[in-house]
Amino acid sequence: MPIDEASALAAEPRTGEITWTSKDVQLYHLGIGAGIPATDPDELRYTLESRLHVLPSFATVAGAGSPGVISGLSMPGVDVDLARVLHGGQSLTVHRPIPAEGSATATSRIAAVYDKGKAAVLVMRTEVADADGPLWTNEAQIFVRGEGGWGGDRGPSARLDAPTGEPDKVVERTVREDQALLYRLSGDWNPLHADPEFARLAGFERPILHGLCTYGMTLKAVVDTLLGGDVTRVRAYATRFAGVVYPGETLRIRMWPQGTEGTEGAHGAKGVVRVTVTAVERGDAPVLADTVVEHS
Repeated sequence: MPIDEASALAAEPRTGEITWTSKDVQLYHLGIGAGIPATDPDELRYTLESRLHVLPSFATVAGAGSPGVISGLSMPGVDVDLARVLHGGQSLTVHRPIPAEGSATATSRIAAVYDKGKAAVLVMRTEVADADGPLWTNEAQIFVRGEGGWGGDRGPSARLDAPTGEPDKVVERTVREDQALLYRLSGDWNPLHADPEFARLAGFERPILHGLCTYGMTLKAVVDTLLGGDVTRVRAYATRFAGVVYPGETLRIRMWPQGTEGTEGAHGAKGVVRVTVTAVERGDAPVLADTVVEHS
């Protein structure tokens, strides 16, 4: 069996140093569509080094995107075909605001292995801390087609009840034709997002957008629309990747803000935004589901 559950879970965590600069942050922000209009003051906080704020989803690429989904496939007990791999979901907990430049220690391990029958799911957890303490915790759910069926634990359901009622806010964001080519410069070199031949081998008509690019675009839309552009208010952010996005399409982002009735919730949050994301040109085909932004 290409995935040895016991070996993967027993493996020693991998620890490495990561560094990033304001240039890395700016490149990431451009990769998720920031800077339009280029001189808009609200956009300059993402693109101009003299007033740079770091969108928390930058944590998924800090240190050139490693450790990440692809590096998780080289962990002990894991030997799978990259063409069978999809990013199933992502969660992020922010312990304090991310500095525009920094260095930190990233410790990653396979935290869980689930048997979904026709697929396996690897949960890769990465904890990042600098000299002042914890910065963020990432969890990537890695979906490997054709690798399930060994009788292992199916794991918890990631599905949430759908938001009810009309959304409070609906915004649309255009994905540029070159969006994936720009985003991959932040460290995710999976050829699925650039090479038409590889994309066809993986079962897609053409290269698809990185799920984490959609993830970043969505968080930016929530921050800009509901949180006054204040990136430091984000406490946690989780989603399930429900479908693909092709460069050139339009994302429709629906938002349902919910309070916590004056009490402090998980991760120190005072409020929650439920979100769904669909692809407009394909009849509102689901893209992100079970999406929650927790905020102060």
